[in-house]
Amino acid sequence: MCVKLPAMKIAVPRETHPGETRAPLTPDSAAKLIKLGAQVEVEVGLGIAAGFSDDAYTKAGATLTTDRKALISSGDIVLRLRKPPVEEISWLKPDAIHASLLDPFNEKELVQKFAERGVSAISMEFIPRTTRAQKMDVLSSQANLGGYEAVILAARYSNKIFPMMTTAAGTILPAKVFIIGVGVAGLQAIATAKRLGAKVTAYDTRPVVEEQVKSLGAQFLKIDVGETGQTKDGYAKALTEEQIQKQRDAMKKTCGDSDIVITTAQVFGRKAPVLVTAEMLSAMKPGSVVVDMAVETGGNVEGVKYDDVVDRNGVKIVGIANLPGRAPLHASQVYSANLVALVEEFWDKQEKKFVLKLDDEIIKGCLVTHGGKVVNEKLITK
Repeated sequence: MCVKLPAMKIAVPRETHPGETRAPLTPDSAAKLIKLGAQVEVEVGLGIAAGFSDDAYTKAGATLTTDRKALISSGDIVLRLRKPPVEEISWLKPDAIHASLLDPFNEKELVQKFAERGVSAISMEFIPRTTRAQKMDVLSSQANLGGYEAVILAARYSNKIFPMMTTAAGTILPAKVFIIGVGVAGLQAIATAKRLGAKVTAYDTRPVVEEQVKSLGAQFLKIDVGETGQTKDGYAKALTEEQIQKQRDAMKKTCGDSDIVITTAQVFGRKAPVLVTAEMLSAMKPGSVVVDMAVETGGNVEGVKYDDVVDRNGVKIVGIANLPGRAPLHASQVYSANLVALVEEFWDKQEKKFVLKLDDEIIKGCLVTHGGKVVNEKLITK
């Protein structure tokens, strides 16, 4: 079954979340959508914080507007980066398509408003982790940059350099970095820390990632917590409280030996587990740094503060949010490329329209609301 939309106008409003520097669409990506046959209109200032001028969008063929409400109200497809303010959902045309990060597990009211408005809402977090959908995977593209930025932040706050250096005054030993969680962000953090010359150890509940860790030149910390594993989408399964305690006990020594600890552990759709406790922090040396990449979902580190840096007995706990946004140009480029890949995948080149294929595995996976109802099986209570 297919639902075809009329001639496409793609509307892209500016991000308004405090401190957000990324843009959902770059001028190059706008040009690609226009080449497909779409009309692209963007809000003035869309890419300024990421380094893209309004003039660059105009040169790409997009039109500019200062009327945000009229822009959103006229879009057949509305593309964003973050979830919209609830009040802006009523501005959308019924039957419009809205694609962005939505945090649907924690934003039930938002999802319901989309359904009530008759909007087909796509949650970019729900893009399936398949080979075909890989080019649309915004979580991975942003996590990659986040892993890099976490290491750069750690280096900034550390009182040590990362590489070993032999000087006339003696030898400086390399920094010891411990990375907890070896998903996309963790792997990039390992690679970045190694490139900077650090001695890296990593841990994950999934034994299957040990080979990947070693391939990057890092050591893999083995902890026997019993049966673990990963979901069909490749995410780590939630541990029991008993397993988490065993994990903490084993990690305490490694944290104490490390100069830098970077935590990346998140469970999709749930609050992040607390892995680094106050007791573990007390075992760390003054001058050590802990970077909590999970701060936006509750945090892995006891005492972390959202978008802040806390000093606990000489140990800095870095809870800076939106790490990909610290590299806004590249973060915008990859997010925009993910959105364009989604549009291109379902674009009818002859009719120059986006075709919402309701039976397609990708659409089934990421479509949250359609036809006035919540349609995603992940959100429907059995």
